[in-house]
Amino acid sequence: MQQAQLDTANVSRTSIAIVAVMMVGSFVSILNQNLMTTAIPSLMVVFDVPSSTAQWLTTAFMLANGIMIPVTAFLLRRFSTRALFFLAMGLFGAGTALCAAAFSFEMLLAGRVVQALGAGITMPLMQTVLFVVFPPDKRGTAMGFFGLVIAFAPAIGPTLSGWIVDFFPWQALFLLLLPIIALDLVVAFFVVKNVTERSNPAFDLLSVVLSSVGFGGLLYGLSVAGTLGWTNPEVLIVLAVAVCAVVWFIVRQLHLETPMLEFRVFKYRTFTVSLLLVVLAWASFMGASTMLPMYMQNAAGFSALTSGMTLMAGGIVMGVLSPINGRVFDRFGARVLAPAGLALVVAATLMLAQVGAETGPLFIGLAYALLMAGQSMVSMPLTTAALNSLPMAMIPHGTAMNNTMRSIVGALGTAVFVAIMAGVTSSAAAAGDANAPFAGVDAAFWTIGRPQRGGLRRLARRPAQARTAPGTGRGASTRQRGACVIGFGSSR
Repeated sequence: MQQAQLDTANVSRTSIAIVAVMMVGSFVSILNQNLMTTAIPSLMVVFDVPSSTAQWLTTAFMLANGIMIPVTAFLLRRFSTRALFFLAMGLFGAGTALCAAAFSFEMLLAGRVVQALGAGITMPLMQTVLFVVFPPDKRGTAMGFFGLVIAFAPAIGPTLSGWIVDFFPWQALFLLLLPIIALDLVVAFFVVKNVTERSNPAFDLLSVVLSSVGFGGLLYGLSVAGTLGWTNPEVLIVLAVAVCAVVWFIVRQLHLETPMLEFRVFKYRTFTVSLLLVVLAWASFMGASTMLPMYMQNAAGFSALTSGMTLMAGGIVMGVLSPINGRVFDRFGARVLAPAGLALVVAATLMLAQVGAETGPLFIGLAYALLMAGQSMVSMPLTTAALNSLPMAMIPHGTAMNNTMRSIVGALGTAVFVAIMAGVTSSAAAAGDANAPFAGVDAAFWTIGRPQRGGLRRLARRPAQARTAPGTGRGASTRQRGACVIGFGSSR
């Protein structure tokens, strides 16, 4: 075995320990993002800032996080596993401490940016390490437990945040995280091993600048388009500059001997198709997560607690199903999970497209639970299938590309769906429709479901076939081959 990899005798115990430590770090970073959602109205009062200013606590985090993610492909090859993990969690911990000690809005915002720089490294690092230390026939299960972490944090985040700001000083939002971060770093000192390989690539400043301007500009432009409007000069200029920077960045990467982010991952058909389906499902998730609280509190008159409890059920469902789906993936591949998951996503969005003045929280909670169940059957299994299809040297680029595309599509989907909701609501109100708010939500969810319906039809037309990852062909075990299946025929 390669030096960077673990001994066969110790792979199970050591792998679980390493991944568990990194999952805690991922959980804390995801929880941090969701804690801020409910707290923003209280922070507006504390720092005496308008909503447009307060929103930068989430916008700046998203931008810094999105800028950092593409750079991680370079960092994963330049630095050791231990060094990069301690850098990521150190930055996140420092940012959290800065937020807790903030005596001004500007200081709080700076802390959020530092947090995001660390969080942007954590997710790609976690996924890359998982694919290094686990063999192909165990990756689905491992990613399933990772999905549990991803689901559990958003499920409890808004409710926990509301409880904290109601009964404790706002600083408790960040003080809660610091002991967990500190304990995780202490355990990591003894547990985390260097499992990724270093290739010492050259640092290309222009690529970093182009990546930051391009992806950061896209995320910013898409995030403000829903509020400022798609024809706003600021939006158009930012998006135009961002697109030019991204195109320049891609062209440069294709000509560099050692690119910062390898776009040739899209030469692998399984990776491309799987990632496409993942981001389609992710767009539905982000759209629903954004619009449902707005609908429930602003249109339907639900309390914040009621809306939070309604959506919590979906997170719990996803958390319960993710490990199960991971085991199913290891046994049968994506051919069973993907069509069923997309069908649930389509069914859920069609249900949510029927909401009206008489719709109660039970119906919404059921639809959202179905959506999250479908998401658990699509996101992690297909992400695993996508990364399984890449050679080991390409996995850092694959994880960075996966997280980058999810960030961009999530921002794009949210902006488009919010714009549709606002536009239809405004038109219906102008026409005198008493149900205008519900018409806007219905139109947005109907639009959300269209790409998923197209993806489901595509899957239904795919011929029965098994596509295996490099290194899992002749001589690989049947189960290993099955773990890399994206088609829907037999893997045997």
